[in-house]
Amino acid sequence: MSEPQPQKGSFVSDIEEIRRRARQHIENGAVTENYRADRETVIRVLNEALATEIVCVLRYKRHYYAATGIHAQAVAEEFLEHSKEEQEHADQIAERITQLGGLPNFNPEGLSARSHSQYVEGTSLVAMIREDLVAERIAIESYGEIIRYLGDTDPTSRRVMESILAKEEEHADDMAKLIQVVAEYEEKGKASGPKAAA
Repeated sequence: MSEPQPQKGSFVSDIEEIRRRARQHIENGAVTENYRADRETVIRVLNEALATEIVCVLRYKRHYYAATGIHAQAVAEEFLEHSKEEQEHADQIAERITQLGGLPNFNPEGLSARSHSQYVEGTSLVAMIREDLVAERIAIESYGEIIRYLGDTDPTSRRVMESILAKEEEHADDMAKLIQVVAEYEEKGKASGPKAAA
């Protein structure tokens, strides 16, 4: 009795060959010989993304504690939520670096140099929101470039960065809406201030 022939377009793999290759170089963990990206470059780029996320955590935390004014409580809660989500991103990236056999770089020395975004404190609530929006836009641009670089050479790292990118786009949208509301309120306050004093 002959073996059934695979249908046209079906997925066929030499399972024995896969099993043999899986036993080779098991010290490499998740990185098999079919990994096509330049692992050192991917680890370096992911460590830059990790630094970006850590800087974002620190900036959002600072803004959470420094927020003052009539809208401060609602805006501060948004800052805190974003800080927590940026920490989750940092953890996801660090985990992926480890899976690739690298070491996540948490060293505070050189953190701002490795980060794509900057740590800018902002002197008012609107300025804080604006700086967070700028940082989110930088992350969106740079993470898009990382995703394009990874292409199909490292689909797992690409998916990690794609999920983070989607969240950064949400954050940017949140900040854009907040800045509009707070700026409009502040403009109304400036406009009514002199009349009230007269």
